[in-house]
Amino acid sequence: MTRLRNRAVPALSGAALVAGLVATPTTALAADSTGEHRADLGAAAIECETATGSDPFYPGPSASQIYDDRYSRGAAVPYLDEGFTPQGLGHWENWDGSGSDLLLVTAYKSGEHSRIYGIEAGSGDHIGSVDIDEAHVGGIAVVGGWAFVPGDGSDRIRKYDLGELGTAMTEAGIPDLPQAGTSQEVPAASFLGTDGDTLYSGKFNETGRGYMHGYAVASDGTLTQGTRYEVPKKTQGMTVAGGEFIYSTSYGRTNRSNIYTVDEGATDIDPSARCYRAPSMSEGVVDHDGRLYVLYESGSSKFTDPEPRNEIAHLHEADVADAIDF
Repeated sequence: MTRLRNRAVPALSGAALVAGLVATPTTALAADSTGEHRADLGAAAIECETATGSDPFYPGPSASQIYDDRYSRGAAVPYLDEGFTPQGLGHWENWDGSGSDLLLVTAYKSGEHSRIYGIEAGSGDHIGSVDIDEAHVGGIAVVGGWAFVPGDGSDRIRKYDLGELGTAMTEAGIPDLPQAGTSQEVPAASFLGTDGDTLYSGKFNETGRGYMHGYAVASDGTLTQGTRYEVPKKTQGMTVAGGEFIYSTSYGRTNRSNIYTVDEGATDIDPSARCYRAPSMSEGVVDHDGRLYVLYESGSSKFTDPEPRNEIAHLHEADVADAIDF
């Protein structure tokens, strides 16, 4: 389907378009030549598909018909009833040398160690977890021989040796895993993502657009800062797939989340950004083997009172081709 690029369009039957990123003082509904209403969004606004469905596969109200039609329920997320809150989502190909691939989830619990969970991508089985030093752990990305995780604060990145992580994942219980070396300071590390070679690390901004940088990763895990990219408001996670930067954005228990697509490599999101609504409290997002996975924090027992709009206790997944075609 042809992209919608920075123009107001007629409202479609059963669909609505709203400004997803930038509030403009002239935003208003205006009638087009057919008498239908459209959102007069202005040159810098981003159009977002908002029409809801009637039969979502997840608890609570529908986020959008687009989401409901394309995604399905995936693997269960561990430790939600224990108050751990999932944040980051990554993947690790051939983690044990047998061809098996892992989805990696980071989670925090205030006053306790944070955790990395390993979920087998094919079966959805939880194969093991490790404790790491406490932090918000807003992302995880595997590049080279390293798993990168945000450290304490919002401007440091830790690295974990994949060999040590794999060994610890298979041990009984939940062993402690120390980081390798010292954390590296960066401009921002609210979320992480990767295209397989470059590490992306960026800043969550509640009130406006944020940014991220790309980093080259040396064999010893040292990061060299590269290009700066604009990212959508309230970005919680990102990945690269199908020629797109894909962003998960959310904030608040009762607000719908968004999935944004932007041309891969775009430093300015305006020319190509599009979005659709997702269930509340989305966090990390990752592409693996042609599938897009989305993680939610809303299933954590931390958020039971008041309840979120959508209480999601599983990963959600879709074919990448479907997730970016709207």
